[in-house]
Amino acid sequence: MDNFYEQLAKLSPEQRKLFERRLRERGIVIPEINQISPRESGDELPLSFAQQRLWFIQQLEPESSTYNVPSALNLKGRLNIPVLEKSLSEIVKRHEILRTTFISNSQKEPVQKITVPQKLSLPVIDLQDLQVNEYTLKKILNKLVRDAYESPFDLSKPLLRLSLIKLKTFEHILLITTHHIVSDRWSVGVFLQELSQLYNAFWNGESSPLSELPIQYGDFAIWQRQWLQGEVLENQANYWKEQLNNLSVLELPTDRKRLPVPSYKGSHYPLSLSPELSEKLKNLSAESGVTLFTMLLTAFQVLLYRYTHQDDIVVGTDIANRHRTEVEPLIGLFVNTLVLRTDVSQNPTFRELLQRVKEVVLGAFAHKDLPFEKLVEILNPNRDFSQMMPLFQVKFDLQLATVKPLNLRALMVERQTYKQEFVKYELRLNLQDTKTGISGQVEYSSDLFDEKTIIRFVEHFRVLLEGIVENPDCQIGYLPLLSEAESQQILWQWNRTQRDYEQNLCIHKLFEIQVEKTPDAIALVHNNCQLTYRELNNRANQLADYLQTLGVKPESKVGVYLERNLELVIGILGILKAGAVYVPLDPAYPQARTEYIIEDAQIEILLTEEDKNIPIAYSLLPIALKYNNWEKIAQHSTENPKSGVISDNLAYLIYTSGSTGKPKGVAIAHRNTVTLLHWAREVFNHEVISGMLASTSICFDLSVFELFVPLSWGGKIILVENVLEIIDLPEASGVTTINTVPSAISQLSRVNAIPKLVNTINLAGEALQWNLVKQLQQKHPHIRQIFNLYGPSEDTTYSTYALVGGKRAGGAGGAGGAEEANTPTIGCPIANTQTYILDTHLQPVPVGVPGELYLGGAGLMRGYLNKPELTAEKLIPNPFSSSPSASSAPSASSAPSALYKTGDL
Repeated sequence: MDNFYEQLAKLSPEQRKLFERRLRERGIVIPEINQISPRESGDELPLSFAQQRLWFIQQLEPESSTYNVPSALNLKGRLNIPVLEKSLSEIVKRHEILRTTFISNSQKEPVQKITVPQKLSLPVIDLQDLQVNEYTLKKILNKLVRDAYESPFDLSKPLLRLSLIKLKTFEHILLITTHHIVSDRWSVGVFLQELSQLYNAFWNGESSPLSELPIQYGDFAIWQRQWLQGEVLENQANYWKEQLNNLSVLELPTDRKRLPVPSYKGSHYPLSLSPELSEKLKNLSAESGVTLFTMLLTAFQVLLYRYTHQDDIVVGTDIANRHRTEVEPLIGLFVNTLVLRTDVSQNPTFRELLQRVKEVVLGAFAHKDLPFEKLVEILNPNRDFSQMMPLFQVKFDLQLATVKPLNLRALMVERQTYKQEFVKYELRLNLQDTKTGISGQVEYSSDLFDEKTIIRFVEHFRVLLEGIVENPDCQIGYLPLLSEAESQQILWQWNRTQRDYEQNLCIHKLFEIQVEKTPDAIALVHNNCQLTYRELNNRANQLADYLQTLGVKPESKVGVYLERNLELVIGILGILKAGAVYVPLDPAYPQARTEYIIEDAQIEILLTEEDKNIPIAYSLLPIALKYNNWEKIAQHSTENPKSGVISDNLAYLIYTSGSTGKPKGVAIAHRNTVTLLHWAREVFNHEVISGMLASTSICFDLSVFELFVPLSWGGKIILVENVLEIIDLPEASGVTTINTVPSAISQLSRVNAIPKLVNTINLAGEALQWNLVKQLQQKHPHIRQIFNLYGPSEDTTYSTYALVGGKRAGGAGGAGGAEEANTPTIGCPIANTQTYILDTHLQPVPVGVPGELYLGGAGLMRGYLNKPELTAEKLIPNPFSSSPSASSAPSASSAPSALYKTGDL
């Protein structure tokens, strides 16, 4: 709480004038300091603004111990308990605030009431004769300490709680607890120093060496309310109104959502910087003309910026508020909280940001006399009660004033720390500058954060500070954040997905290989019709041969404008076998979209049906094929055709929805899809693909999985108009896998229409919720595995997968299983795919921090048809194409040369 700004107030008059002149040059005026005088009389006194807020909080939560202020002294040696009691009694006598109670007057307003000083009798709890083992003794001691510290106070009674625990004849623990309404951190230092002086004097039979206090806390409360009004209040308020106009909420990446009302449960994690790093930070501070506080605050704000991607960073900080000499020796609540708001936009260098923060800090210090409680009252922000504090959610403090070592006669004294299990802020970085370096702790709300998250946070702060002292002229968006181990894990270990397979094969070649293996197995079923692998291959070959006589060759665009029947699948396979590119067109889609695609793709041939209403653009086609006229097609060869097509040639052209503009043709090559097919073979065994429900429009890329996975590896396609038609399928249809969107499977589950033979559910295209996964598991126990799949069309259907329900049905390979958390993850990258979560500066973000998803690997599209500018915008050079030197990293050649920017967070 005490930092550089309190030190400024102690400058010599000449130094202060120079400082004030520099502030005035910046338009900042320091309020005139008025002397505080002792009150003449008064039994009931007003509360200070800070006290009034704590009083109000306590009325709302009378059983809360959040604002208890604990201290403990471990005393080893010969303790004189009567002398200790006399010393404590003198402190209570000297400081009215320690015998102050808070009551409501006749107008129902809170007032301070001072009780008469009395001789203090120190409660002693003797544990030395307990016949228990060390573990039990420690347990008893911990409970005594916890009860002393965490028992709530009644504000209508004195707010100092003392007890002495006797462990051995020459070992005691003194527990001191006050309520924050009568004390602060500076006050603890005052209390302990006076205890040291009084104890030693009384031990020697001397009188108190302490001089009389100039004023009491009640005098300060009266003065504050009289002084802070009129022009003084207006000047202070106007500054803060302008400074804090339209504050934004800092959206920290948390492990859990905020509770409607926070519990204030929390924990702490230590932070320690090496002496070398601490010294470099101090040297950089001096070189840059800023204080250590400003240096560390700026670094902290950079970390928050990198965590939240927000340009408006708001942080609270405490000042001791003891710049008036009259209040320095007092015990009481003087601490004030300042709100520091920094604009970190436009990616400045760290040095540049330092100067921004310096101006913010100087302005705040010049207007520090407006109590935080009064500021909240004036601004009257819309209060979200899920947030622990108004105006800010994160706090930063640097303690420069340390309590001097205690020297009690015949005793070794050690201050003990107590890990409180409650906090007042969502996140607080509380540091201190010590002889051995900068250290402290991160205090955090356990409602929101897990300890592992805070451990990473501390490590990122350390790495960031090292990067700052190494290169302070680096832009803040490019300063290092990840440790070498974390960077290695995120960029390389988690992307070690390389699998070997024959990459020169085309989609239809995999099908032809399967035909040789299982020619008489059923490949395709629609209604009461079915085709074996041999029959499907023969008919597709005849169509391919016919298309080649019409001039079809590699990269030729052939439109598919057919109903969902056997001819649809024959048509797609025939186009691929002919070496051409199939362009899916759904008759159910708007005609304007179909016409746009025909024209944009420059379709050369359109496969359609005799009675189909032809789009207007149909007349522009060089060749129009009435596909269901099979008399001519059936005369062509059933042999597998030779087309000269290679894996780098396009296989299909699928158009985006056009929700962000005109639809774009996503150009997918054979090798892209073959990558997907080999991954599927690794994850889904024959039992899974033996009955694949194909219910998705061929204009939607889920259809690529539904059609080609079973045909490549010996499964069966059950073709239906839409997924709800499964209700009318006979059990003998043999559906084992449903590949659809969560909303559709939810509907099927609701009407209990998921066949008993179904063992696998693949869900994609929409965000998946755990309640649906649980519903499927509980209501349909025959479902053995539920996958959450994610991927854009630009990366060939699926990029990541997670097994979120059940167990693998005997398949090989890794599933990228997702543990149940708040919502299912999208899992791990599929084989030969890389995933990166990057920020706006293309820097990898830490685990748990939001960013934008970038994809790379063998499934990545060639680009958008006829739109090189959009392709260049979406396909960027891979900044991680060179692997680190570590032997555990994959070779540089295995890293993707380009990344696709998905736009998903």
